Amino acid sequence: MSNTAELQELKSRQQKTWASGDYSKIAWLTVPMADVLCDAADLRAGSAVLDVATGTGHVALAAARRFCTVTGVDYVPALLDRAARRAEAEDLPVDFREADAENLPFADASFDYVLSSIGVMFTADHQRAANELIRVCRPGGRVGVASWTPAGFIGELLRTVSNHAPPPPAALPPTRWGEEGTIRELFGDGVSALTFITAAVTQRFSSPEHFADFFLTHYGPTLKAAERLDDAGRRAFRDDLVAIAAKSNRVTDGTLVSDWEYRIAVATRV
Repeated sequence: MSNTAELQELKSRQQKTWASGDYSKIAWLTVPMADVLCDAADLRAGSAVLDVATGTGHVALAAARRFCTVTGVDYVPALLDRAARRAEAEDLPVDFREADAENLPFADASFDYVLSSIGVMFTADHQRAANELIRVCRPGGRVGVASWTPAGFIGELLRTVSNHAPPPPAALPPTRWGEEGTIRELFGDGVSALTFITAAVTQRFSSPEHFADFFLTHYGPTLKAAERLDDAGRRAFRDDLVAIAAKSNRVTDGTLVSDWEYRIAVATRV
């Protein structure tokens, strides 16, 4: 199988994964990151903004609240429908379109800002996705991405998923996008003034067990991984999810309070 065919198969599998479960519930957890990313990119009112892999629209809506002209794209129609309903509820003018982050349907230099929060990090072809972010941004415009870090909670979660249900050979760790060195390599000489911010978003669940069951029910990667396992494998998988949640817990009252690290990279298009 050629590398192109492997990546296409991986993309198809990923699309089905993100369409499974109910990502809109998982998306609740990343709402605060949208404002942090928009502030880091220093959006200016009236600017043209593209939110790539918008999901349920957090960054697109945050940019629209800053009086920008906003387009949001994703390859999962159900998520776009939810994003559009959210925009309608707030009477925010956002243009949501179905599109692939690795093949954006826009001319070169179409946007002043090109952003993605916990989105392009999950593409099949990381370099192609990075190239597209840069291509559709105008010279002097800004590209900004927020990604989970390898050392953070979600980094450990995704390693746990891979340990129980190994990914296809063509898959690269999505948390590569949370490493400064990888971002420098992906963006290359297409950008200048590359800066980084490391932050964390605090999550609260009723218990570590509640976290595990919530993710097994609603989060595509954990749901699909569990479907590949037998009963004993699913029990072991759940036990490990409970364990990593408990290890991250900073309270002792039986509930779960956990800080999930992410990294924002912002660069200027040359």
